[in-house]
Amino acid sequence: MTDKQSKNIKEDTAVNQRIHELIKKIDRNPQKIENYLKLATELIEQGSFAQATQLLEQAKHLVEHPQDLDYDLAVCYYMQGDFDKSLTLLNQIPNDDLVLYQKALVFLKLGQGQKALAHVLTIKQVDDKVLELLGDIWLSLGELSEARTCYEKISPNKRTAKVYFMLGISILDSDREKATSYLKNAKEKDPEYFKQAQKQYGAILKMVNEAEKKND
Repeated sequence: MTDKQSKNIKEDTAVNQRIHELIKKIDRNPQKIENYLKLATELIEQGSFAQATQLLEQAKHLVEHPQDLDYDLAVCYYMQGDFDKSLTLLNQIPNDDLVLYQKALVFLKLGQGQKALAHVLTIKQVDDKVLELLGDIWLSLGELSEARTCYEKISPNKRTAKVYFMLGISILDSDREKATSYLKNAKEKDPEYFKQAQKQYGAILKMVNEAEKKND
């Protein structure tokens, strides 16, 4: 067994123990909202979105303030691709930075870039996560320069494979050499993501390559 396999087994065991403890706490006190939220977070992190959704939907009938579960439930709906349901819940929650961010995500998925932009621009505390979303929105609107500016504000040591790939896409037609470097960084960071992104943006990459050949 490799060190990585051993580490994964230990992490899985720790997660299962936390989940088991939270289930016991819920059984002892079904009205306590905090344990449902913690358990839903654990399930979401494991990719068990349907289980997390079911848990929170059931909890709404048991806790004293069911509306306090709405944000997490909206996230679950979003993760499962039920964007309309997610938005309906989010519209019932007072806007703060978290809600605005999640609404922007939903609008982007619904293909409503201008609405997504309007929501993300009203976020007060702009961190790397917000900059990345803002870059994605500008890119969806075809505003490559604005997208590039947002992605570049994310410090190099915080950039994911996705950020590097999007940076490459955003400057592909203006700085081919730098774009190639960014795409190479993306591939080195996460080869699997790079392969998927290549398929998704294959048409753009092909179009730029063909344009270059014509200019040669």
